[in-house]
Amino acid sequence: MPSIQRLSPVRVWDLPTRLFHWMLAVCFVGLLITGSVGGSVMSFHFRFGFAMLALLLFRLVWGFVGGRWTRFSSFLFSPRSTLAYLRGTSPPEHLVGHNPLGALSVWALLAFLTAQVATGLVSDDEISFAGPLTHLVSNATVSLATGYHTDIGKLILLGLVLLHLAAVVYYTRRKHRLVSAMVHGDKRLDSVAQPSRDDLASRLFALFIFLLCATASYAVSTLQAPVF
Repeated sequence: MPSIQRLSPVRVWDLPTRLFHWMLAVCFVGLLITGSVGGSVMSFHFRFGFAMLALLLFRLVWGFVGGRWTRFSSFLFSPRSTLAYLRGTSPPEHLVGHNPLGALSVWALLAFLTAQVATGLVSDDEISFAGPLTHLVSNATVSLATGYHTDIGKLILLGLVLLHLAAVVYYTRRKHRLVSAMVHGDKRLDSVAQPSRDDLASRLFALFIFLLCATASYAVSTLQAPVF
């Protein structure tokens, strides 16, 4: 019979990671709606885009200095580990944070969200809105980036998000409380696991990092083509 210690909650997701997750979801929905409506709401589309840029920059840094299970090293799995998970033979430490299959989803989402933001920075709707970096690349690059951003990238991300939501529903039906864990940060585990650091000092450090990332994103948003 498992001991009480083994059944006690473990802090897996630190507060900065949880806030990042939900803010990213809000930005994605906002971008999807404003991008689909277009017209006068495109100014809000750009604002959501720059907010997402700040969040992705933060996640990049936090992936190296954040809590134990937030760091990229904690969910960087080999193909053998993924196969072991599919066979049900993963070691307990591979089931604490992102499992090997979930890690693939996270990597894909981060990669394609980054590509979507990057192409948005050099996109041009040829009406009234253009990314702040369009003047730094060729017209051919702007055309390719715009096509990807408005069609291909959006569809890929929609597919990945729907797949992610389907996985959450699947694991929830199997009594894995993924959503609640991303709200309060704790998981009840049947094995001993090292908790993520989530104290006041680490949260203030995360806030400092995010403010730097937000400043960088704002600086990018103010870039304009030189006037001669």
